[in-house]
Amino acid sequence: SKLAALFAHPLYNIPIPEVMEKDKLFVVNPMEKFSLSHSGSDEWVSSSRAETLLPTGKTAYDTYPAWLKFHVGINRYELYPRQDPLMPTILQDLATQRIVSSVQKSGGTQLKLIMTFPNYGQALFKPMKQTRDQETPIDFFYFSDFERHNAEIAAFHLDRILDFRRIPPVSGRLVNITKEIRDITTDKKLAKTFFISPAGNVCFYGECSYYCSTEHALCGKPDQLEGSMAALLPDKTLAKRHSWRSPWRRSYHKSKKAEWELNPNYCAQVRETPPYDRGHRLLDLIDMTVLDFLMGNMDRHHYETFEKFGNDTFLLHLDNGRGFGTHSHDEMSILAPLQQCCSIKKSTYLRLQLLATQPYLLSDVLREALAADPLTPILAEPHLQALDRRLGKVLDMVAHCLAG
Repeated sequence: SKLAALFAHPLYNIPIPEVMEKDKLFVVNPMEKFSLSHSGSDEWVSSSRAETLLPTGKTAYDTYPAWLKFHVGINRYELYPRQDPLMPTILQDLATQRIVSSVQKSGGTQLKLIMTFPNYGQALFKPMKQTRDQETPIDFFYFSDFERHNAEIAAFHLDRILDFRRIPPVSGRLVNITKEIRDITTDKKLAKTFFISPAGNVCFYGECSYYCSTEHALCGKPDQLEGSMAALLPDKTLAKRHSWRSPWRRSYHKSKKAEWELNPNYCAQVRETPPYDRGHRLLDLIDMTVLDFLMGNMDRHHYETFEKFGNDTFLLHLDNGRGFGTHSHDEMSILAPLQQCCSIKKSTYLRLQLLATQPYLLSDVLREALAADPLTPILAEPHLQALDRRLGKVLDMVAHCLAG
């Protein structure tokens, strides 16, 4: 396995700083059992009346479902550990746990559902919108592109291979629209949008600002529909997140350009602006830029951090559905932060160099990682080939910076 060899490499075994209590997102008493409050909220409460008798030798933590262990494990330095023993279980749960509730997620431009499992875990379901071999039409603006379920799955694995580990776990899943959405939803607005197509397939379209109409309905075959299931982060009432507007955000206008597209010295002013004027925030943003360039994602207008950790923490790489839309074109403007700042973390640069070598070739290790997903193949072969080509362009840009 090239993937196992990659994760065993010294560059993937650099220790993180010691995690103190203040560096943990949640401080949990391992002897305390937790249960879900029955107020209809998703909040976990300490259960004082909990059955205090646990199987011999087990702590309360051992009884937590995998998703809660994932939440409890989040710290200042990483969303999940490198050699995370929980990961196979979390991915398995996302792919197979019974769905007991499906409701539409509010906000956002396209239809997404929040699905709940019997163990109270929740996942964000993005349905399939286009086939693996369709490319984004060349006349589409980046802000009206489809969100792709397979891009969410591939982005999670790519982020892990780059050793960023800033995307919550995602698995592919085949969902039965009738039994797992229509028959169990309590969402009246969503329920009104189901219909049977002339071909006899079960369809629905929900309510949202783009692509929520009968012309863009999501239809099963006859009721089976592919989608991505992403583990939800802790509820914002329990762990507040700060949303930051990216300094290299696009204009989201059909003809206007953003300031960074017009000013080649733009990075100089970013470097003087908090939070980019100290610490590793700018370098973290450049990591995210590399991830986005490799998958061709032009839609990174905001990113988030956990408020508890202030400015000294990793960035969450959420919402990756507009990646992997075109394999035949490399959108160099995505690399503007790297090009204009000529800065990159040494550890990131060394890993990128490693992923350009034959034993650990990026396309090979990602292909292997994606082969384990229930919906494999996740990416059409040209997308995997494009990764190696784009990685070469990132390395060329860094070499140019080093030479300059």
